[in-house]
Formats: sequence, C-alpha cells, structure tokens
Amino acid sequence: QVQLVESGGGSVQAGGSLRLSCAASVRTFTSYAMGWFRQAPGKEREFVAAISWTGISKAYADSVKGRFTISRDNLKNTTYLQMNSLKPEDTAVYYCAADFLYAVSERSPTVAGDYDYWGQGTQVTVSS
Repeated sequence: QVQLVESGGGSVQAGGSLRLSCAASVRTFTSYAMGWFRQAPGKEREFVAAISWTGISKAYADSVKGRFTISRDNLKNTTYLQMNSLKPEDTAVYYCAADFLYAVSERSPTVAGDYDYWGQGTQVTVSS
C-alpha cells in the first residue's frame, strides 16, 4: 500500500513563498513519477507540476511556470514543490500524486487519471 503525506501548507501574503513536501511510503520510490495537483473551492482539481522518476523531465501548468519548481529526493522518498511569488489565485488544497511506472519511462504525467495514488492534501491560502 502506497501512502503519500503532504506537509508545508499554510497561510502567506501575496508575493510570499512556501515549500510543500510529499513523503512517500513505498518500497521503490524510483518506480513512480510524481505530481502535484490543486483544487480550489468550487473548482475542479487541476494539474500543477510533475516530475519523472529521474527528476530530469518536468512539466508545469502555464499558470505556475516561472514561479513554482518541482523536485524530488529519491534517497528520502520525498517530492517537493517550491512555490514563489504566490498569488491569491494559488489558494487551494494541494495534492501529491504518484504514478506507478510499469516500464522505464521519463514520463511526467499531467492528467489526474494517470496517477494511481493520492495524498490527503495540504491547504495553501494566499491573502492579498
């Protein structure tokens, strides 16, 4: 059973920064591509960022490009989302997700349906 636990959420003012972490309880972390999604009240869950198992391939939503950075530490079984220049529209619950790789691939999926496991989410609130 894969467990993903997010942390690092909180409340910040616009222009501030937060760093989210996602700790994965898995036997082989490198068997998973990882992603971050978010869901604001009354809106559908949307893609934020994804990273391949090596960390080489990354993908970002246009709304966060240049402000957010996804990374991973395969020795610590942890994925990070560094969020800078935060805006009020970034307010949402942020979810970590894991995509099991059945074959060696540099995929960094951007579609929620591609992911097999999800964390419980962490709230990020950005005030103006």
